[in-house]
Amino acid sequence: MAKRAQNETQIRKLTKLGKKSLCVTIPIEIIREFGWREKQKVIVKKSGKKIIIEDWRK
Repeated sequence: MAKRAQNETQIRKLTKLGKKSLCVTIPIEIIREFGWREKQKVIVKKSGKKIIIEDWRK
């Protein structure tokens, strides 16, 4: 697979997951930077026309 140009690495597609959900992948570089792991809980918030994803803490 050819490597994408730097400005294209942030472009993602929405993918259907089940009947009522859509998902988007997050670049692995961002996941590693935050130290997140598979099945980790996160908070998803809407802020105007943006989506904010934060680490979930008790």
